[in-house]
Amino acid sequence: MVDKALFSSSNQEWETPQWLLDILNLQFHFNIDLAASYENARFVPYYTIEDDALSQEWRGTCWCNPPYGRNIGLWTRKAQESARDNHATVVFLIPARTDTLWFWRHTHTAEVRLLPGRLKFELGGKPLWPAPFPSAIVIWRPEDVEGRIFKWNPKG
Repeated sequence: MVDKALFSSSNQEWETPQWLLDILNLQFHFNIDLAASYENARFVPYYTIEDDALSQEWRGTCWCNPPYGRNIGLWTRKAQESARDNHATVVFLIPARTDTLWFWRHTHTAEVRLLPGRLKFELGGKPLWPAPFPSAIVIWRPEDVEGRIFKWNPKG
C-alpha cells in the first residue's frame, strides 16, 4: 500500500539515495549537511531541524536535501543568497517543480541538472518506491550570474 503522505507536503523528509550523494560528493567535497536528522546525517557538521539551518550562516561547500513542504522557497532563497553574499557553493536535491514561483525566482542564477525518471528515495538506507515527482540537482556557485539548465544522467 502506498503511503499517501508521500504525495503531499506533509512528508518533508526524503532521504537522499546514497549512490547519488556519493557521485555528487566526489565532485563537490561537501563540508556540511544543511538539512539532516541524527539518523540520516551524511556529513559532519550538520544541521537538524532543532538547529534551524535557515537562521545559520551557510559557508563553504554545502549539501542540502531540504524539507519538501510549503517552505521550500525559503530554502532556495537562502541558497541563492549564500552563494552571492557568503561565497558558498550550495548543492540541493529538490523536486523539479518548474511551474512554481520559488523555482523561477531562485534558480535563474544556478545550474539546474534535471534527473531522468523518478528517484527512489530511501528510508533507513533502504530504497522506497519511486518519488511521485521528478527531481533536480540545483547548484548555486558564487561566480554564477546566470543559470544553466540541462539534462543529467548520473548513472551514465
